[in-house]
Amino acid sequence: MAKAGTRLAGKANEILEVFTHNVAQFGYDGTNLSDIANELSISKGTIVHHYGTKDRLLAALHESYMRRRLTEAKLLISRLEHPDQQLAGLLFAFILYQEHDRDATIAFQREVMRLSALDGEAEGVSLRTEYIGLVRTVISDGVAAGRFRQTDLQVQSLLMFGSAQWAYTWFDPDGDETAEEVGAALVDLVLGSLLVRRTNLPGLADPHGLAAQTARQCLLDSTPSGLAAS
Repeated sequence: MAKAGTRLAGKANEILEVFTHNVAQFGYDGTNLSDIANELSISKGTIVHHYGTKDRLLAALHESYMRRRLTEAKLLISRLEHPDQQLAGLLFAFILYQEHDRDATIAFQREVMRLSALDGEAEGVSLRTEYIGLVRTVISDGVAAGRFRQTDLQVQSLLMFGSAQWAYTWFDPDGDETAEEVGAALVDLVLGSLLVRRTNLPGLADPHGLAAQTARQCLLDSTPSGLAAS
């Protein structure tokens, strides 16, 4: 019975992986269950058995993606001492996602508006709300510690997410600039406007510095074998 359960779980994971890749490549509307079934040499009924509908597959993508991002973000915050370091690390992670777990990141970012329209009780929506709240708490802690100037938490966080949201349309992991170098520019942009004292900014934005390296290591440490290359 245990082996049968493992096989079922494995097939469900394969379906979600292929669905995620197809959404990354073709978008939600350009992805259909028949193509996924053909690619995996299974029946369309097998997909329906595991997920029911294409919308439920999208919800599963959303939930699994946000669970991974939350795990990494919490690990990162636990490893960096000060709010300015933590926010820098999160900003580096925003760009590192473009090469780490790339298919899921592109699929998520391509369909973020559709995901926003999912049932408000969906687990992925709750996880995304938790992630946004975590980032806002880091900013709030930085203000309280006197490291960041007073700011509108909602606007500031949405500007940060918005800056990273479309990176999939222009960032090339095989291009001239590394993810850390692009992340450094984002850190410089955001923390340059938030820091009360900017003397620490070069170190925070260093693509080889503590925040950048901690972000990458947290992504690696929380990733099942093989996922980072997808």
